[in-house]
Amino acid sequence: MNDVVAAVLVGIFGITGSLIMLASAIAMFRVRDALSRINAFSPATGLGMPFIVIAAYVYDLHSSGFSWGSLLMAVVALLCLIIVSSVASNTLSRSAVLSGQPIHRKTSPNRLAQPPAGVIDEAERSED
Repeated sequence: MNDVVAAVLVGIFGITGSLIMLASAIAMFRVRDALSRINAFSPATGLGMPFIVIAAYVYDLHSSGFSWGSLLMAVVALLCLIIVSSVASNTLSRSAVLSGQPIHRKTSPNRLAQPPAGVIDEAERSED
């Protein structure tokens, strides 16, 4: 791989991933409630970190050459980041709602506050 191409690819992926992480961090400070913070953090782990892993793999590919071990580590890291990001976001959101954290009045729509369509809420059933 050409030195210039490798440097450009590492720079593009690394800087893009870092900017996504920075934008997510700034967004987390600007929002008012826990659900919005979790929502603002998701792009950092689902998109920013994978870009940084890709930049590290391209750098390793250029400096050390191709190896199945480094390719396997990069692929496993990417899959784990994507899976962990979605599971963690759902778990954190559910725990924030179930713990009774206040939700900012401008957070809209708040679909977690109502049961999904077709599900009978036990609280409403006991009132009848």
